Amino acid sequence: MNTKAAFLAICVVLVLILGEVEVTNAATCNPVQLSPCMSAITSSAKPSTLCCTRLKQQKPCFCQYLRNPNLQKFIKSAGAKKVSSFCRISYPRC
Repeated sequence: MNTKAAFLAICVVLVLILGEVEVTNAATCNPVQLSPCMSAITSSAKPSTLCCTRLKQQKPCFCQYLRNPNLQKFIKSAGAKKVSSFCRISYPRC
């Protein structure tokens, strides 16, 4: 095997490995993961660090949650906008 072929093979393996890592880190859309934020959304309580962390993890799911009639009332609420601002997470534009 020549040097170019070996280099190409290593690059392909790295791309496959990095692609696999990316897939395993993808968010699993589960609105229950946002339960640490409920008190901050529904009252004047300050969002916890756990709430902000979960919001960041679930951010790719926000548009999906907005399409759900049972969840959109929470996502569209003034409390949710306050929490997203506090946690420095942009409000979704779907």
